[in-house]
Amino acid sequence: MTASSAAQQQSEPKAIEIRGARVHNLKNIDLSIPLHQLVGIAGVSGSGKSSLALGVLYAEGSRRYLDALSTYTRRRMTQTAKSLVDSVAYIPPALALRQRPSVGGVRSTFGTSTELLNVLRLMFSRLASHRCPNGHYHAPSMKVAAEIAFNCEVCGKPIHAPGAEELAFNTLGACPTCQGTGIVRDVDDSKIVPDPTLTIDEGAVVPWRTFGFNVQPAIVHEFGVRIDVPWNQLTTREKDIVFNGPEEKKHITFTSVKGVHELDFTFRNARLTVLDELKRANDERRLAKVSKFVVERECPMCKGTRLSTLARAPRIEGHNLAEVTAWPLTTIRQWVPTIPDTLPASMRTMAQDLVDAFMLMSRRLEQLGLGYLTLDRSSASLSTGERQRAQLSRAVRNETTGVLYVLDEPSTGLHPSNIEGLMGVMRDLLADGNSVVLVDHDTGVLKRVDHLIEMGRGAGRLGGEVIAQGTPSEIAVNPRSRIGGFLDDSEAVLCRVRSTVDLQYDPCIHMTTSPIHTVHALDVRVPKGRMTAVTGVSGSGKTTMVLESLVPGLEALSQNDKLPAHVTSLENAGITRIRVVDSTPIGINVRSTVATYSSIMDALRRVFAATDDARKRELKLSDFSYNTGSLRCPECDGTGQISLDEQFLPDATITCPVCEGSRYKPEINDIHVRLASAEASHSYTLPELLDMGVDDALTLFAEYERANHGLAHNGLASHEPKDRTAPDALIPQASLRRIHKALATLSDLGLGYVKLGEDTPSLSGGEAQRLKLANELGKRHSSTMFVLDEPTTGLHPLDVRTLLKVLQRLIDKGATVVFIEHDLDMIANADYVIDMGPGGGQAGGRIVASGTPDDLASNPNSITGTYLHEHLKLA
Repeated sequence: MTASSAAQQQSEPKAIEIRGARVHNLKNIDLSIPLHQLVGIAGVSGSGKSSLALGVLYAEGSRRYLDALSTYTRRRMTQTAKSLVDSVAYIPPALALRQRPSVGGVRSTFGTSTELLNVLRLMFSRLASHRCPNGHYHAPSMKVAAEIAFNCEVCGKPIHAPGAEELAFNTLGACPTCQGTGIVRDVDDSKIVPDPTLTIDEGAVVPWRTFGFNVQPAIVHEFGVRIDVPWNQLTTREKDIVFNGPEEKKHITFTSVKGVHELDFTFRNARLTVLDELKRANDERRLAKVSKFVVERECPMCKGTRLSTLARAPRIEGHNLAEVTAWPLTTIRQWVPTIPDTLPASMRTMAQDLVDAFMLMSRRLEQLGLGYLTLDRSSASLSTGERQRAQLSRAVRNETTGVLYVLDEPSTGLHPSNIEGLMGVMRDLLADGNSVVLVDHDTGVLKRVDHLIEMGRGAGRLGGEVIAQGTPSEIAVNPRSRIGGFLDDSEAVLCRVRSTVDLQYDPCIHMTTSPIHTVHALDVRVPKGRMTAVTGVSGSGKTTMVLESLVPGLEALSQNDKLPAHVTSLENAGITRIRVVDSTPIGINVRSTVATYSSIMDALRRVFAATDDARKRELKLSDFSYNTGSLRCPECDGTGQISLDEQFLPDATITCPVCEGSRYKPEINDIHVRLASAEASHSYTLPELLDMGVDDALTLFAEYERANHGLAHNGLASHEPKDRTAPDALIPQASLRRIHKALATLSDLGLGYVKLGEDTPSLSGGEAQRLKLANELGKRHSSTMFVLDEPTTGLHPLDVRTLLKVLQRLIDKGATVVFIEHDLDMIANADYVIDMGPGGGQAGGRIVASGTPDDLASNPNSITGTYLHEHLKLA
């Protein structure tokens, strides 16, 4: 090494230097993060992990890169605002791979999102046998690549070899019937008249009634249709007019509450009514209203392939593009390398280039456990974990260098058997000269990082600090660490007493199905009143069995509706209510808060509307709504924040300068609630209460409970207030009890650190999931089944224990709980396990093992059982 190169190497920064980071709950932290290493960030939910990774590292890394671009360019790009931090030095350009990648449009597929379909289209454009107008195929030829016109050797007709663009269902190759979506929507006639015993006058034609076309019965009567006779007694001609009658004007006499009217109205038959409403359905509410009359079917023209007849014509070894994209990726990877040997020698170099490109692009996808997916699989049907792994594979394929990759929960949706492939991808990124920072909870991942940063010690205001950092082995022995015991396996795995299950005698849900997708015919039993885990590698059929079969089947029985076509039989064991709880964000904007979602806000509004201050000002319940009330801040419209358009700079969101984030006019601070506590009387405004954490508010309202004869009475002092510090006599006691009960529930769910006024879209997946369960804990659930899809996403091992306690409370109330899961702690604590597999896609779709976790761990046929055996430390 020369002296200059040695000096250069010594001068190169070894770490990103962060000083004074104050994003969200970060407490002015200083931190050095090693470059060119795999760095993990751990901590309980709400401890500040994402604030550090995404709010500081990604935000600053991407912003500074964009700042190097021209003003003109920056105006056309989404930009990240400057982080609340004193300084960040030596940070590379950053890319973020988020926990929930975008789904893509209706035409997005696994093939398009990974760009593998682009290569296949080129293959079928350049390497295929092409067809003349008379249906004769011409052998592969270099003339196609050279764009030389040629004629059919049989009939002499010119052959048009379509380019790659003409094979794309997003553009020129789209099926004209479905416009490249593979599906067509049509009216479901069976839903138009669900009750044939009703007359048209009585509302037999439901769409007319649903969408307010109350004059249509009178109009159809002018066509000679009897409207006072039960539907099942009408003639075929009469029914056809209702369904398909012409758009003709008729003069009718129509009676309304305002009198008798003679008007000319155009007839809109029942099918047209639905189709017109479908065109106008521009939001989720309207779409949901009309969708119950609509059925989606496979496009009859393209058979669901999305491609036009022309795009399906080219063939390689007798297969067209639609056929190949319907194969699993593993099968395509076996087939593609065989193509060059089937071609003339002059074409093999070009073919091999395309083959090499496809194999390189697809290699990591297979290693990440996605080999079972077909390229024609719609992106909307992929799980979050599948989409994220596809995104990660694409990042590796770009072969960047000098980039900081920030990964949010990369283990999402990964079976333990796929962890090695994930680590291989991240090591590839490092080998190319990049740096990788990941936020994760999976101890199988965290044990393999080079450097680990643990945030905590608690969540919210109790977090935001670095409590430990170093190698995983150093963290494991650090007394301040909360993850350490899970890294060295010193923490106990079981945290609940598992119930016994005997399917011969215990009541159980019994379902049989016929084959669907890649899932074979199933015969499955789920014990009632127990906690059941459904496990298996990605693509093994877990979602199909639970969310596409069991859940819709039980919902159909509860509504006296038909079972899904592939569900051949189902015994519900008395389950009549099904609650699917996922970790998707709650609400779409800052107007949804913890207080509104938990109904605490409604009770608080009642409390404040009953105060002496409010009654003197003649304020009602509605005035205290920050969405529509007279007291909401007019500057921010009750959101507490304002977005500033800074043109070529990123939009900045600031706290509203008028209400200072309270969402209300200044007059709100003149209204106080005065309640007697155990010690004295205290006075609070509504913004003060909304700014409190759940636990702080719980302490406050618990004092009020004790001061007024405890929880047994839950009363307030009944005397009239003697002065302005005495309690308001007219405050509704029931509202106070509701507030106390709701706060206690949120605290029990581990959400004590969350502020009542915190907007719900900003909650983590785990926080959102537990909040959704909050309203369920106080009810009896003997007829309820809760279904959770990967409930541990975003959860620290300690949070997993909290979740298990919550689920146990539901079980204690008689509920049946079923969850799809890869987390070994969750699986180990279940009463019963159903393991799907053995592989994914065509290699899966069967129940390979079922029984207690210990049964599964000792079953040699179960891949999940192999890892569970080690996790449970069984001999």
